[in-house]
Amino acid sequence: MICYRVQKLKILSIFVPDSHYEYNQAITMKRKLVFVTNNKHKLEEISAILEDKIELLSLNDIHCNADIPETAETLEGNALQKAEYIHQHYGLDCFADDTGLEVEALNGAPGVYSARYAGDGHDSEANMQKLLQNLQGVSNRKARFRTAICLIMDGKEHLFEGICQGEISQEKRGNSGFGYDPIFVPEGYEKTFAELGNDIKNSISHRAKAVELLCQFLKG
Repeated sequence: MICYRVQKLKILSIFVPDSHYEYNQAITMKRKLVFVTNNKHKLEEISAILEDKIELLSLNDIHCNADIPETAETLEGNALQKAEYIHQHYGLDCFADDTGLEVEALNGAPGVYSARYAGDGHDSEANMQKLLQNLQGVSNRKARFRTAICLIMDGKEHLFEGICQGEISQEKRGNSGFGYDPIFVPEGYEKTFAELGNDIKNSISHRAKAVELLCQFLKG
C-alpha cells in the first residue's frame, strides 16, 4: 500500500497496485487516440511526428476492418466522416486526416481526389504520371499539399489544417516517402520530398504542421 500525504494525518490518496507492472503502467499512462487509418506510411509518419506524446492506435489495433466511407467533397468533410464513424461505432476518442495535392494551374486538382486521381486503384505511380502528363508544357507549376485533421475527443469535434507550399517537378526524383513525394518540391528547397528523406519531410510537411496544431491542442 502506498500513501501520499499533504498534511499531518490527512491521507490525500491511496493506490493499491495489483502488480509492479500495473503500478508502472498507471504512472506512465498516456492519452490513447485512434488514428483512423491502416495506411502503414501514414502511421509511421504520424508516429514519428508525435514521438511519445500520445499512444497511437490504428484501426487494426481496435479490430476495425470496415470499409469506412470517404465520400465528401472536401478534405475536411472526409476527415470528419471517418472520425465520426469510429466515434459512433466504437465510442473511442479518435482523429482522422485527409490530404490533397492542389495544383494551381489545374484549378486545385487533384485535391480531394488525389489518392484516386488516375482511378479507384489508389495507384501512386499512375497518379503521378497522369499529373505530369496534365502539366506538360505548363510553366506555372505552383502547388500545395494540404492536410485536414478532425479530432473527436470527449464528444467534441475539432479541426486542424496544415499547408506546405511548393511546386511540381518536371519528372520523378527520389526514393523515399510515398504518394506524390517524388514530384513535389517544397518551397525553399530544390529537392523533392522523396529526395529530402523522411526526417526533413516530417519537420516541414503539411501533415507535420497539422499534427503540431493537434499536439498543441492536446497539451492544453
